[in-house]
Amino acid sequence: MLEQIIENYKTDTLAAFRNYKKLAESALEQVAADEYFRALDAESNSIAVIVKHLGGNLRSRWTNFLTTDGEKADRDRDSEFITEADTRESLSELWETGWNALFESLESLSIDDFGRTVQIRGEDFPVVRALNRSLAHTAYHVGQIVFLAKHFRAADWKTLSVPRGKTGEFNAFLADNKNKAHYLEATKEFAERNSK
Repeated sequence: MLEQIIENYKTDTLAAFRNYKKLAESALEQVAADEYFRALDAESNSIAVIVKHLGGNLRSRWTNFLTTDGEKADRDRDSEFITEADTRESLSELWETGWNALFESLESLSIDDFGRTVQIRGEDFPVVRALNRSLAHTAYHVGQIVFLAKHFRAADWKTLSVPRGKTGEFNAFLADNKNKAHYLEATKEFAERNSK
């Protein structure tokens, strides 16, 4: 019973991370080159900064997840908030490196690993708590990416969720399309059909 609960948790957590990545990338696809590096004001982060920070965080936390501190000695967190020397391509590479570290580590966790403890900045975290912390941090920043992308695209934004005033139609669409891989895929298809 406990093994099944842990396996379900692992499967659901992997799916949530994959969907947050897909959500962010669907927003990033809509952002023009000049918007990618634009901050709303002096105290705000640009999409580029958020991509760099999240990629750096995921790489640090998930590389050798079980055996080394999640705050790696080679991570310079403060530099993640400076993008003057970066390109969209270099940041995409860091983004992928972070996500690959996450998926490789999380997929490789055994049932027994969920009973272990890991460290982040010298503090002990049960594996489940470290996972929840990383998932919440990721969702927080993905939400920022989507918000900024939607702001910059304005009327040209292609919705990534149920369009306004279409909830009833979407619920009917879901009922007729239970074979969709995931909610986000169904939402995207529904939104595309309704934009034509």
